Amino acid sequence: MALVLHQHPFASYCQKALIALYELGLPFDRVLVEGREEHVKLWPLGSIPVLVDTDAGLTIPESTTVIEHLDRLAGGGRLVPSDPDAALQARLWDRIVDNHIANPMSKVVTDNLRPEGRDDPEGVAEARAMLSTAYGVLERQLTGRTWLAGEDFTVADCAAGPPLFYCRAVHRWDGDAHPEVTRYYRALLARPSFARVVEEARPYRDVFPLPWPDDIDDA
Repeated sequence: MALVLHQHPFASYCQKALIALYELGLPFDRVLVEGREEHVKLWPLGSIPVLVDTDAGLTIPESTTVIEHLDRLAGGGRLVPSDPDAALQARLWDRIVDNHIANPMSKVVTDNLRPEGRDDPEGVAEARAMLSTAYGVLERQLTGRTWLAGEDFTVADCAAGPPLFYCRAVHRWDGDAHPEVTRYYRALLARPSFARVVEEARPYRDVFPLPWPDDIDDA
């Protein structure tokens, strides 16, 4: 097996794929992507992560699809459950997290990187509103469940950890109003795979365009 992950350790979607690799214990090499010029030769759309499976002759972009492939390589049924109903829930909550937490979080962050006069305050306000709504949805979903899609750690939890970490600096949920989200986030931080990606990203924190809260590393 020869796997190469083209990634940046500070990028949320790359962290999602890294969590899966660490959970599954698959050996892999990594290529640090710090600019588009070389990377677009591999993947013209320029997004990261991109997994190259040299044995299978596959180049796989998009973090969810990367995890689907990795799970199959590891024998299946680990991060994408074998039971069809459970798999549907894992895939559903993976998409909810990406679309309604990770993407709005990224919108708030990247708006702070825009040149002066080209910011998008209306778009940022919409992103913050989406995050507030999404926290309520997560609170309801997590009530009575250990992990996001049920009792097993799945692709949905790989998806949730990284953006929730950044959300604590970008648009933090109210812990009193969302105790299940706080409980869940603490469980994620206690997971070795997630703790590892947080630590690996630490050297790049100075590129973050917003101030880090003093308690960003607290559970």
